[in-house]
Amino acid sequence: MGSGGAGGRGGGGRRGGGGGGGFEGGRGRGRGNGQPAKRRLIDYPRANRVGWRRFVPSWKQVTTLCISFLGLMVGAAGVALAVVQVPDENKAAKSQNNVYLWANGKVMARDGETNRQNVNIDEIPKSMQNAAISAENASFRSDSGVDPMGIARAVVNMARGGETQGGSTITQQYVKNAMLSQEQTIDRKFKELFIAIKVGWSKTKNEILQGYLNTSYYGRGAYGIQAAAQAYYGKDAAKLTPDEGAFLASVLKGANLYDPAGGTGPGATKAENTKRAKARWGWILDREVANGLMTKTDRAKYTKFPMPKQPKPVASKSGQIGYLMDVAKKYVLKHANITEALFDKGGYTIRTTFDEKKTAQLTTAVKKVDKRYINPEKRAKDKYVQFGGASVVPGNGKIVALYGGEGYDKGHFTNNADTFGVPVGSTWKPFVLAAAMESGTPQSRPSGLSPDSLYNGDDHLKVKKADGSYVMKRDNSPFYQENESNHPWGYISLRKAMEQSVNTPFVQLGMDVGMDKVKDMAQRAGISPASFDKNLNPSFALGTSTPSAIRMADAYATFASSGTKVEPYSVTKVTSQGVDLPGFDRPKQETAMSPNIANNVTNVLQNVIKNGTASEANRLGMPAAGKTGTTDENKSAWFVGYTKQLSTAITMFREDAQNPRQLSMNGVGGFDSIHGGALPTEVWTEYMLQAMNGVTPQSFPLATPIGQKADEAGMPTPTPTPTPSDTPSATPSEKPSKSASPSNSPSPGPTDTCSPWDINCRNSGGAGNGGGNGNGGGNGGPGGGPGGSTPTPDPTDASGGGGIFGGPTG
Repeated sequence: MGSGGAGGRGGGGRRGGGGGGGFEGGRGRGRGNGQPAKRRLIDYPRANRVGWRRFVPSWKQVTTLCISFLGLMVGAAGVALAVVQVPDENKAAKSQNNVYLWANGKVMARDGETNRQNVNIDEIPKSMQNAAISAENASFRSDSGVDPMGIARAVVNMARGGETQGGSTITQQYVKNAMLSQEQTIDRKFKELFIAIKVGWSKTKNEILQGYLNTSYYGRGAYGIQAAAQAYYGKDAAKLTPDEGAFLASVLKGANLYDPAGGTGPGATKAENTKRAKARWGWILDREVANGLMTKTDRAKYTKFPMPKQPKPVASKSGQIGYLMDVAKKYVLKHANITEALFDKGGYTIRTTFDEKKTAQLTTAVKKVDKRYINPEKRAKDKYVQFGGASVVPGNGKIVALYGGEGYDKGHFTNNADTFGVPVGSTWKPFVLAAAMESGTPQSRPSGLSPDSLYNGDDHLKVKKADGSYVMKRDNSPFYQENESNHPWGYISLRKAMEQSVNTPFVQLGMDVGMDKVKDMAQRAGISPASFDKNLNPSFALGTSTPSAIRMADAYATFASSGTKVEPYSVTKVTSQGVDLPGFDRPKQETAMSPNIANNVTNVLQNVIKNGTASEANRLGMPAAGKTGTTDENKSAWFVGYTKQLSTAITMFREDAQNPRQLSMNGVGGFDSIHGGALPTEVWTEYMLQAMNGVTPQSFPLATPIGQKADEAGMPTPTPTPTPSDTPSATPSEKPSKSASPSNSPSPGPTDTCSPWDINCRNSGGAGNGGGNGNGGGNGGPGGGPGGSTPTPDPTDASGGGGIFGGPTG
């Protein structure tokens, strides 16, 4: 019998073959001989499946895997909970001093004693506790102490490179506060989670809340509720009222943006911080009612915001030291990966760029001029006069000296050297000229425009757009630009207009070039975009923007270094626990404009000192260039000037620190008005005479002729071949003016008139010299028509980039 049947499954085979009496040709998959397959510990890929089904785990395998994973996680969590230590708030939140060094390594200052003192929960008013709970974690009294979803969101955000804060309970925040490391890392987040769980098991809610309020940072260098109560209200925490407690709960969100005294950086002014603080204060009180922690009757008692007192001066911050520390701290926080709260815990050594000798010299120069002219007891107009100043090294960017005000110890907490808000006036004109030399105008394109091109300098001129149509105001009437005086300049070169700070040529030039190009040039030179006036109207050419003295000194340093721009910096090294923090290499040099454009600007600005509005600076006795600036209504005056080795900006204005708004300087010092060529130039000269003493004078690079010489109303004319000289510019053209002013009278030479910037001409009066005829624009200000009013095409508040009052400047 040959076949023996069809053959069984033998050996696990699915078809015949391998049966006891089967044909040899059977090809079953099994082993044959009817032997079962050897069992594996983990049947994966699965042996009794074919194709993709072999890789689909069974429900038993899935269940086993899940149980094993959960077991592993529970075990790991158990180990983690056993290993981690609950933080001791008395040890972990200790603060140290930060040490600030001068550029030469000498100790400049220490940032004061540790401002922290723990208090017991019984010494913290229930209303303060309720305010913090309502603001930060309404379910605190009943929750488990951790927010897994909040941590998950933080982990996801970290993976995406985003922010990590938010979603933490008070327990988690306490753990974070008490941990020495404030790094935003996934490792720290998980560590925080396990410690928070253990804290929730081992501490009562009162102990956790006490620890949270004792370790939180409230700003003003205050750690803990006791220090905060003293810093803001001058009282112990136990004596805080419910409305005061609600405010202190507000600053827990971030004192830099919620302290009414103001913070650092754009958007943290006193006014903006106060507005934010009041809104959050009211919200917290309402939240207390909503959470059943305050009655509506009690809430109705608190309608007036409990304004905290001004910050107390720290002894080590007297004189200019406080301002230097302020600038250095802001630089560290911007360039190091640390929070302000961690920085204020101390332990850092900060090597600055500040020169002790030059800082003292700048202070001496300001005090000397202030004492000579300003007497608040004699003249009410002399009250609230302020100065600011900064010195930057061209081609390097390091800030070597600052003058920020009278000092923290005198109650002046705003750093006048490093704040937005004071329009720069005609010191903006060099950016307009540089943009014209680079981009040209409709009269010169495709070439740039020569500084010897002629523009109409007469007063009260209609301003045209680049296409030739007139600029119109909102009422559809033509916009007229004013000068300091109604002198009939006629057609004058841009060089001459810069020298005498005549407005009309530069307003029209700005329109011809395009204000966007002027803005771009200023930014490339070093002006911060945050300080730009948002309105690129004709007055933008006259300095309605509000950069700081540091930024103006740095931008002019770009001209001094033949177009090479370097970001200003104030810190060269930061050390913590013997390790240098990264991020403090010297900023790299950038090319902001061609060397010849910068050198031509310098050539023109040298004439401003030799023959123009800044003749006071001739006393320096070495090659120097600069520009004066005075603003509308005489609210500020500037001089920014430089040698090859040092660029310095000086600003002067009036502002009541208790009521921050710009006031007119008409009448200050007994003068009809204060111009950039007067007191600011005198401060600059007094300082530079000391700072440059013993320094070998260096000439600026020669400026070769540049651009196409053109007449704004006519055809281009050949560019002269001689190099522009530093001698007085030629007498203005007698070409008929297009304005209604007479233009056939001779224009004055550099010394033909008693100039408005001449301090020896005080109270001289007369239309055109002392701001008469209502032209309060100062040396270069638009002034306005009779009565000092200034027509503008867009009469809106010129508050771009921190400006705090409207009106064009010059």
